[in-house]
This record gives sequence, C-alpha cells and structure tokens, in this order.
Amino acid sequence: MNDMCLTNLQSGITMVSAAAIEAFTARLRGRVLVATDAAYDEARTIWNGMIDRRPGLIVQCAGAADVVNAVRFAAENQLLVAVRGGGHNIAGNAVCDGGMVIDLTPMKSVRVDATTKTAWVEPGATLADLDMETQAFRLALPTGINSTTGIAGLTLGGGFGWITRKFGLTIDNLLSADVVTANGELVRASPTEHRDLFWAIRGGGGNFGVVTAFEFRLHELGPEVLSGLVIHPFAEAESVLQQYRQALENAPDELTCWVVMRQAPPLPFLPTEWHGKEVVVLAMCYCGDLEAGEKAMAGLRAIGNPIADVVSPHPFVGWQQAFDPLLAPGARNYWKSHDFMELSDQAIEILTESIRQLPGQECEIFIAHVGGAAGRVAPEETAFPQRNSHFVMNVHGRWRDPAMDQACIDWARHLFEAAKPHAAGTAYVNFMPEDEMDRVEAAYGANYGRLVEIKRHYDPLNLFRMNQNVRPIEERGAA
Repeated sequence: MNDMCLTNLQSGITMVSAAAIEAFTARLRGRVLVATDAAYDEARTIWNGMIDRRPGLIVQCAGAADVVNAVRFAAENQLLVAVRGGGHNIAGNAVCDGGMVIDLTPMKSVRVDATTKTAWVEPGATLADLDMETQAFRLALPTGINSTTGIAGLTLGGGFGWITRKFGLTIDNLLSADVVTANGELVRASPTEHRDLFWAIRGGGGNFGVVTAFEFRLHELGPEVLSGLVIHPFAEAESVLQQYRQALENAPDELTCWVVMRQAPPLPFLPTEWHGKEVVVLAMCYCGDLEAGEKAMAGLRAIGNPIADVVSPHPFVGWQQAFDPLLAPGARNYWKSHDFMELSDQAIEILTESIRQLPGQECEIFIAHVGGAAGRVAPEETAFPQRNSHFVMNVHGRWRDPAMDQACIDWARHLFEAAKPHAAGTAYVNFMPEDEMDRVEAAYGANYGRLVEIKRHYDPLNLFRMNQNVRPIEERGAA
C-alpha cells in the first residue's frame, strides 16, 4: 500500500504514510479497502443512486475493537469520517469524498432473549435481519416500513412504522447502547450510565459516537397481523383524505393507517387499466387481535368506492417487506418532509394538487400516521422532540434518469414550500436531504441547546459531522 492523501476535518489534505496505514490494518479483524480493490465500488454504493462519493479508505469492521481502532486512527490523523450502517440515509451521509468510511455492514448479529423479551443488535443489521430473528419467538420491535433499512441510522434518528402507535418509537424501546466516542473510548449509554449520551442518541443521530450494539425491549406480536391496502381512484382523493382524517380521530393504538399517493404500479390485484394512473392508497395495519382489527378498520374500509381492498391476515415479516419493491436501491431520490398536527383541508388541497403535477411515475407522497404511544412521551425525555405530531409527510421524489433531476427536485421543493404554512415546523431528521442542514436546529426545537452541550462534551472537534449535524458551541453558525 502506498502513502495516501486523505481529506481531513479542515477540508484539506493530510498525507498518511503507507507504514501508518499498514500498522492500522494489522490491528483489525476486518479489512481496509482502497480504490484499487475489487470490492471498493460495491462498498461505496448506497441506497440513494444520486450519491456517488469516493472515500480514501473504507474500513469494514468485524467488531467493536475494529470500530475503536478506526475512530482512534481517524482522530489521530484528523480525517473526515463517515459511518455506514445500512446506507439508507437520504442525504448520503454514509459515505464521504476522500476521507474514511467506518463500514459497519459486516456487523449483523441479532441475539434475542425470549425470556427477558430483549435483543442485542449490531449496527450492520437491517430491519429484515431483526424481524426474522424476533418473529421466530413471536416478538417484535417497532421500526420502519422498508426492510432493507439499517437499524442503526433508523434508531439514532427516532424510528417509526406500522406498530409505533402501539409500542412507541424505536428509541422508546432502546434500553442501552455500546458507543465508541470521538476519543476512541467504548462506553455503555443507558438510564444509569452516561445518561446524557443515552438521552442524545435517542433521536440525535450519529453526532455523538459510533454505536456498536443496541439493546432493545421487544413486544409480543405475530406471527400474523391484519394488514393490507385499500386503493382508491385519485378523482376521489380529497373526499377520501377527509374521511380518512375523520376515521382516525378515535383510532385505537393498535391501528395505523398510512396514505400513499402516486401512479399505480402494476400490482397483480389491480385491473390493468389502472396501472400507471394516479391513485390514493390507504395502507393499514392492526397489531392486535384479528377480530378486533376487523372492527377497528371497518370505518377506513368503508370510505368511498375503492378499486381494490386486499386487507387480510398477513405474516408480520411479510407486511414489513410489502413496500420494498417501491423502495429498492439504485434509483435517484430527493425527499422533503413536514410534520403535521392535523391534515387540514388546505393541506389536503395542496397535496392533491401536487399529485396532479407528478414529474415521474415513481414520485409519490407518503403520509405516515403516528401518535398513540409515541405521542405520550414528553418532548424533553429524549432528543427526538416532535411527540405531538399526528402525521408525517414525506415528499418522495424518485426517478432513474439524471436528466430528470431538476424537475423532480423542483417538484418536491415546491410542494414543501406550499405546505409549510400548515405544518408544525419540526422535521424527522432521517427524512432530511443534504441541502437541509439549516433545518437541524428547528428539527430539534427546544432540545437543540442540550444537544449542543452534549456534542461539545463528547465530540468537541466535530469528528462525527457526516450526519444531520449538531455542531459544538464553538462552531455554531459556522459554514
């Protein structure tokens, strides 16, 4: 291996000798990849096809000791560092240009203790990895809705999905975590150890260290849930959304219903004449007794004149993967997101008008239904503050042809601006693209000041900056 010029924290170049890199590599169980290695391109490729960055070093960690050594090496040489879990972050923070990527994808272990209903999960595990292990014991953790997402990034940003209203956010079920801090120390963060760090990693993202293991509380669920899609013609969109809003006013915690508005994909249960036409999809899940679920969903399923209703008992693992085909890796993606206290008539009008102007067949709007147990946690109890939002909108620009970049990005930005007067003002950091770093303080609201103080304590030099970054106090307002 030759001497290498690597990007440093000052956006300059640091020359690292071949001897230093070889000595570092010798301390690892995992491997180090450089641009000439056959596995390099695959290792730098992430979910969002718009991201094309070339790290100087990719350190594929086999365990916590590798992470400790990688963080120490980066700190000693003041290298720009990115941390890759599942690589799903929309902003592309899992990779950097010229610096070091700490790649956690080899660390996929999931160990379930069915007696205590807990699980230890390594940061390279995906939601699918987790679900397969936990459902073997009819246990579950509330996570997201795309099974290829990594558990690490999802958890650190908050984490919500089909069973959040019943069991809380992913972070509400985090019991402890092993964290490598910026000085290369491995610590346990929990309600009794490094309590400020434990508070910060529950929603504060990867700002405070690299998590090498998560300990989660699990819940009894499965193997089946009542779930599925009810698909309506877009001509009835405003009426459907208004009735949807009303039907959820007194929904039990077990019931969750999300909205998807887009052009219909060629689903086998849809008549072919609807393929490619705009539709409104009610995607619902009841995580409780199936008979009670039928009663709870009756109002939603009675709305309008649906094209198709395919709600029935499904394996929970299968339902967790239902949207994977629409969210497969490789496409170009640009998202914009708002939290809503309610879906006002004005907001509904703006959303439906945007669907009439879709720039591409894969572009869509998701409306996530949250609240329930997640909303009964005090905003100051975790770094994640937006506990009162009942809906989360994700404007999901998605396309394949780079020539469509501007049209799709402009569409998402226009909708975002139009909806802003009706939104709560907060944001889900996992949905924020790389050009929204100016929203970070607003996203955390009253919790931001405490996050800055904790960042200053654990990472005063901002080593962990490839994220929705909370800057140390000295850097606030800096470019």
